[in-house]
Amino acid sequence: MNNSQMYPFQRNRYYAGKLLTSADFQAEQDYFNNKSRFMNQLMYGSGIICGLGIISLDDLSVLVESGAAIDGLGREIILDSSAVKKLSAIEGFDQTTSDEISLCIKYSEEMANSVYAVNRGQSGNEYEYSRISENCQLFVIDKATADRRYDMETEFLSTGTLYADEDFQVNISIPSTVCKGRAVKMIVEVNKLTDAPNRLTVHGTIQVPGFLTANDTQEIPLEIESVALDKGEKLVSEYWMTTQKSEEDSTTLILKSGTAQAFVNDAATSIDAGFKLKVLLSDIKPRELVNREIGRLSLEMRGMGGYEEFIKLADITLIRTAGAYVIEKIEEGSVKKYIGAPSQSILRGDYLDYFYKEGDVKKPAATQSASLAVKDTSNRSYKGPEIASGIIEIPLGENARKGDLRFSGEIVHGLGKGNVYVQVGFEAIAEDPSLGANAKSTIYGNVDLFRQNKSEAPLVDTAVKVLNDKGSFVVAAKLLENVDYLVLTFRWVAIKFPAGNELGIDMDYTGKSIIPETPTVVLDVRQSHFFGVRFENMESCSLMYELTEEGSGEITTDGVYTAPNKEGVYEIRIYCTDMPVICAYAYAIVKKQIVPEVEEQLKEKGSVLDEISI
Repeated sequence: MNNSQMYPFQRNRYYAGKLLTSADFQAEQDYFNNKSRFMNQLMYGSGIICGLGIISLDDLSVLVESGAAIDGLGREIILDSSAVKKLSAIEGFDQTTSDEISLCIKYSEEMANSVYAVNRGQSGNEYEYSRISENCQLFVIDKATADRRYDMETEFLSTGTLYADEDFQVNISIPSTVCKGRAVKMIVEVNKLTDAPNRLTVHGTIQVPGFLTANDTQEIPLEIESVALDKGEKLVSEYWMTTQKSEEDSTTLILKSGTAQAFVNDAATSIDAGFKLKVLLSDIKPRELVNREIGRLSLEMRGMGGYEEFIKLADITLIRTAGAYVIEKIEEGSVKKYIGAPSQSILRGDYLDYFYKEGDVKKPAATQSASLAVKDTSNRSYKGPEIASGIIEIPLGENARKGDLRFSGEIVHGLGKGNVYVQVGFEAIAEDPSLGANAKSTIYGNVDLFRQNKSEAPLVDTAVKVLNDKGSFVVAAKLLENVDYLVLTFRWVAIKFPAGNELGIDMDYTGKSIIPETPTVVLDVRQSHFFGVRFENMESCSLMYELTEEGSGEITTDGVYTAPNKEGVYEIRIYCTDMPVICAYAYAIVKKQIVPEVEEQLKEKGSVLDEISI
């Protein structure tokens, strides 16, 4: 049965008097076979369940151990006894052309048990096979053919190209969505595209806002030194880091300005200085994230990837001579793909106990850097600002005139003694056309900027005197024009900020500071740069970034600055979210860069003009 379409499922319906033919019984078998294979395909995938080891007996022969596997169509492949095979006698060997071949196994069916068939009228057609034997078949093909497969694209990874030419391509990959407070792996992959004997060197620094590396920084230096690969080969480097906990839902990995260098055979070449890679941030756990991504694949999407009808057992390297061969090497370790059967879970746990202690984080070791745990500060007792509000009425009396000064009585704000900030705003009532009625509003600051006519709100200058030792305040109002009001109504808002140890942080600020990794950076217009910081005498914490003036570009809350379209010097303030008093400043010098080719042309024109002037 080689049909890859196993659904929709349709089973026999029996009723009294139904005439059953061979097609009905075949449909009965197909229904249960397809159901079983469909579940094998979805629940287990394809691979080796047990056994099927390959042992070299001599220069010409191999031993294939007994075992079981499931192919891409969910069919069980069972080799019930070990088999000794001469390599040249295995199917497909005569068709191989290279020195690297692959030994594979596939599902097969054979007709068995010939019996006399009743009611056969034609001579010589009296017998039929009454059984189908489910077997397996060994075969060999060229390794390049066995490795040729269609890998369905997945949205799990975000991949960006850092460098590309006709010979090399350097890609950076990271999960499209990462989990806050958890370790995550970034991969840098160098791919060789041609047979040209070239060597590639790439230097640069990837800035990773929203993450922390093992060195407690937000930068990953890339050092790809003189890499020489054959066509189709790749060099993979892994970098582990930890996602910080923040309120943001995304961040962007960028190439640090001024650090990118690329050389092919020691000759400098261009590199994409504007490399960016967006990553989403999520509060869900890694297992939930992975389950969600895998479960999103529909049956149509799974089918697009194709189904392998064979299982690869080993790659074999040969030494061929005229009409003969010798087995040089057999590689199984990186070839075999195993299925984790539930029945093996207990034994698997026993074996893993030799590698992990209780409480260890079970994750692959990083080849470039290790993950760093983030200290959870969510349970810190942080005392925020206290706020109080109320209404003040200041009587004016009759015939109040411009320049008159009036005072409120002493008002207790209720926030206790200490430094309290108080702001007052005029309570105005005016007709709102959208509501079709009068609406109340509060105007803080210059009333004249909002009033449509003189009767809507009077021009009044106000001041507040806060009595820190008494926990109260007094409001003064000076008329800037003649008014007909008898009473001025103000809304007051009082704010008391915590100070000293009231911040709820069990530490003082002595010697603690943050220092920008790059205090001053020179950028082209619309170019981006990440302002990473170094923590001095303190643990790393979440940071906030802000621009100190309008029109000075854009900056995300995780520190990725984008220069404006105009030249100038712009200031960026960086401070700790929980401790705003700890802050630092960085500066971006923005000026339009001249492209090297254009600069060379200008030099040539300049020299020509000099000759003409002479």
